[in-house]
Amino acid sequence: MSSQLKIYCVNIGEYIPVTGGETLSEVYDRLKDRIPFAPICARVNNKTESLSFPVFMPKQVEFLPVESSSGHRCYVRSLCMVLYRAVENVYPGTRLLICHSVSRGYYCRLVGVKPDSAIAENLKNEMRRIVDRNLPFERKERLTTDVIDIFRRQGLNNKVRLLESLHSLYWVYWRLDGLCDSYYGELAPSTGLLNVFDLVPYEEGLLLLGPDVADPSRPATPLFQPKLYKAFTDYLRFNHIVGIQNAADVNSVVKAGGTGMMINVAEALHAKYIDEIASRITERYHAGGAKVVLIAGPSSSGKTTFTKRLAVQLLTNLLRPVMISLDNYFIDREHTPLDESGDYDYESLFALDLELFNDHLNRLIAGEEVELPYYNFERGEREYRGERIKLGEGTVLLIEGIHGLNPELTRDVDHNMKYSIYVSALTTLAIDDHNWVPTTDNRLLRRIIRDYKYRGTSALDTIRRWPSVRRGEEKWIFPYQENADSMFNSSLLFELGVMRDEAERVLREVPNDVPEYAEVHRLRKFLGYFAQISDRLIPPTSLLREFLGGSSFRY
Repeated sequence: MSSQLKIYCVNIGEYIPVTGGETLSEVYDRLKDRIPFAPICARVNNKTESLSFPVFMPKQVEFLPVESSSGHRCYVRSLCMVLYRAVENVYPGTRLLICHSVSRGYYCRLVGVKPDSAIAENLKNEMRRIVDRNLPFERKERLTTDVIDIFRRQGLNNKVRLLESLHSLYWVYWRLDGLCDSYYGELAPSTGLLNVFDLVPYEEGLLLLGPDVADPSRPATPLFQPKLYKAFTDYLRFNHIVGIQNAADVNSVVKAGGTGMMINVAEALHAKYIDEIASRITERYHAGGAKVVLIAGPSSSGKTTFTKRLAVQLLTNLLRPVMISLDNYFIDREHTPLDESGDYDYESLFALDLELFNDHLNRLIAGEEVELPYYNFERGEREYRGERIKLGEGTVLLIEGIHGLNPELTRDVDHNMKYSIYVSALTTLAIDDHNWVPTTDNRLLRRIIRDYKYRGTSALDTIRRWPSVRRGEEKWIFPYQENADSMFNSSLLFELGVMRDEAERVLREVPNDVPEYAEVHRLRKFLGYFAQISDRLIPPTSLLREFLGGSSFRY
């Protein structure tokens, strides 16, 4: 073996000689006694690549396990192609739609068929047979016109329309046991690595479950999330009615000059749902309850603008909204809980003075006057500055914060006096039949743009901090989302097209010599599926203005 060509393996901290054209799978076979896991993909020069990637030049290579974020995505994408192959084997000609993530899995539909336990079992058994055969996922690249012909013959019409709208000369696709498909990321080297999965009936379709994030040796356990499922399906029905369900549909609307109507309809839907929520609050208020409205949701879900628009709508219902900031109820810094890194954990519920907060709420509901605290972040101490409030007739408290749905936050307040709302960007737009738009990616792009424009934070720092933000959401927000009286989906059909160039400009500043570049590369590729849309027609009250700027609200 020539020593002229070497790669640097991050896992073992050494340069490894390779033969030109040797794949990463073959390299790993020589190193597997020194790497304590079986990789599913790798990071090559800080881009995620398949283990079938051939090495012809010096590279930096880091093999990635299933537990990594890139590894988990690779595993799930590969499972999706196994499911597609199983559907074609068992129910040929049936159209498979992989819609969105929910209940710790991926919601799938068979067009024209409502799957039952027998169908789910048949498909799962076929998937198991495909896994046991250890079939290769073959990575191919051909002229896009040739790939379009392949997809047209397989009946993948949305992929055909998407490729026709993108005008790329060449396209990468995958072949499994003679069946072809495309994904916006890499797949596993073979099906034999995918032995942890489940497929179960779920509502009107199926739930595909990959490995549990906490324990990859077993499939994830589904959660019962009927309210979240309804929030998704309400929007899916809306998408179907307006004829905009995937990237090809968006691109067609933009090309036909229908962007203004698409924006107006999407904004009107937001206005309709906000009006409906305000009406429910008003009705409950006049029945003697709902004095306190709690608004929660994950990062960059648009909670702040939603709260301001809700306040406007409540005013039109002849109620007077008053805001209270949870931040002012932080305990003194010296008593704040610490996170696993030893830093102050301001996202912990127990960073708040729950007793004082509940006391103030009950006194306000009873018609008493209270003096609100002020938290001095410089000193890390609570102060009082003489700000007093009292709820008069028709006054409603609006409280925005990540813990709003946690019953422990308002444990001493009568349940009837509370109305809780969960806000999140539940993205229902797909790339094509087998590639969905992850909700977390939508929120991350919003946050990257907002933090860069208004908080002086680089995209690199935002991406670097994102895993910690996600861990906080998993602990303090998502377990309580089904407690909501109402759910509001803050996603907008047009927003990925609007954010595309703005995000591209910021993401280009991330250097390619950092591990986070892999995420940048993935996000830029994902955004490239959507035609650029100008923000000129977006109204100043839009939730998207919270991130892009130009809002008529003050933040």
